[in-house]
Amino acid sequence: MCILAIQYKTVRNAPILVAHNREERFDRPTQPPKIQSGKPRAICGVDRKAGGTWLGVNQHGLLVVAANRQKTNVPAEPRSRGLLCRELLGMANSRDAVEHAVRELATGAYAGVNYLCVDAEFGAVVHGGNHIETRELTPGLHVMTNGSIDDHRDDRQEFIRRQLTLQKIESAVTFLAMASRAFSRKPDASGRRGVVLTGGEFGTVSSTLLSLPRKIQNSVFQYTSGPPCDMRYDDYSALLRQVLSTDKAKEARDAFEEEEEDVALAD
Repeated sequence: MCILAIQYKTVRNAPILVAHNREERFDRPTQPPKIQSGKPRAICGVDRKAGGTWLGVNQHGLLVVAANRQKTNVPAEPRSRGLLCRELLGMANSRDAVEHAVRELATGAYAGVNYLCVDAEFGAVVHGGNHIETRELTPGLHVMTNGSIDDHRDDRQEFIRRQLTLQKIESAVTFLAMASRAFSRKPDASGRRGVVLTGGEFGTVSSTLLSLPRKIQNSVFQYTSGPPCDMRYDDYSALLRQVLSTDKAKEARDAFEEEEEDVALAD
C-alpha cells in the first residue's frame, strides 16, 4: 500500500511535485535510495527481499511509482511488482513506460498494482487490477492510494486533498512544506484526519518528498526510512541531481568531441 500526491504542471518551472508514504511490513528489509548501476542511471530505494523498488527517478527525468492494488485472481507465484517498477525506470520516457507496463500486466503474471509513470511532458497511471486501465494525468493535484487515483470516496485521499488545497501552491517550496505536514499526520482517535500508520506489524515504513523542476540544480529528494511523524527527512538531492545531470554531461561531451573533429578536419 501507499499514499501519494502529485502536483502536476501547475507550478511554474516545477512540473512534478510529489509526496509519498510507503506502507509495508515493518520487518521487510529495505535499502534507502542510492544511484543504481546500469543504463539509464536511476536513483531509487530497493526492496531487499525481492530486489525491486517502489519509487525511482531516472536520468531522463522519468518518475515511476508502484502501489499495491486489490485484484481477485492473483497467480500462485506472481512476478514481483517492484521488479517491474525497476524495469520501467529503464524506459526513455513516460509514454514508453506506460506502454511497457500495460503489456506486462496484460500477461496476468502480477498481483494487483498501480503504476504512476510521469515526466515533464506526459503522465499517466496504469491501474492493474481485475481490469487494466490507463488514466492520463491532467494539470493539477492528483491523489492515489491502493485503489483508483482521485477516488473521492477514499477518506485518506480526501484528507490529503483538503490539506494540500488550504492555500494556493505557487512554488515547490510551498508544496513540499504543506506536504511534509500532511503526510506526517497520524489519524485521530476515530481513525481519521491523518495518514501515517503505526503500531502492529504493518504501517508507514518510509516517506519521500520530491521536486523535479526545469532547473536540475533545484531538484529535491528527501527521504525518511520510517514514519515521518517520528523521523526526520534526510536529503538525497545531490544524488538526484547527479542522476539528472547525466544527459547534460553526455551532451557536453558529444559537443566537445564534435568540435574537436571539426578542428582536426580544418587542420
